[in-house]
Amino acid sequence: MALLRDKSGLLEVTIFVVFALTTKALALQWTPKYAGPVTLLLTLALLTGYLHRQGKTWKHYGLKPLTGLKAKLLVLPQAILVSICFAISVGSVIALANAFEISALLQVSEGVESRFGGVRGNLPNFIMWLGIIWVSAAFGEEMFFRGYLVTRLQEVLPSTRLATVMAVLIPALIFGYGHYDYQGVRGLVMTGMIGIAFGVSYLLLKKSLWPIILVHGAMDSIAFTALYLGAD
Repeated sequence: MALLRDKSGLLEVTIFVVFALTTKALALQWTPKYAGPVTLLLTLALLTGYLHRQGKTWKHYGLKPLTGLKAKLLVLPQAILVSICFAISVGSVIALANAFEISALLQVSEGVESRFGGVRGNLPNFIMWLGIIWVSAAFGEEMFFRGYLVTRLQEVLPSTRLATVMAVLIPALIFGYGHYDYQGVRGLVMTGMIGIAFGVSYLLLKKSLWPIILVHGAMDSIAFTALYLGAD
């Protein structure tokens, strides 16, 4: 049995992942606070142009049109499923950290405070970051890490259960690593687990991104609202 169904597809995925990681490393030297959003938007712009040349659209990668009232109404119960997967992933990390007293998973990195601490009590900053998280995190991260990477890896790897698992795990690991620079080990593990939860949800929902985008944006909005109100 062939190890790969599409070697050129694997090269394509590798190029875009390397581009994202390389530009992130460069952006950290230039604008560390906004390195993630800047890098992701650049990667998506390049990827969108590439897909257009291939005759593809983001419809193929999870942004399916919600035609009809039923499809729109189904997004909310589907979002509940995503929320359950999200809660299980986050809860499992917290439970593991507490059970084994893993300090690296219990302590919030100082990088989080340096990056987002200015949101506390600062309404313009709060509104700015809400816009950034919806555009860059909710839409951007889900389009790239779940929509593109999970779908493309499924197309590249053999049609086996193990390959499906790898198609979820690989993007989740890259997703977690993308948060390591300012969130440390806790962020890597936590966001990696969230990446797995969102990847599984994406497949369970027959590759529809809308419920995942909704949950991702809502969870980040709640976190930033709490930060704005003064929570640690």
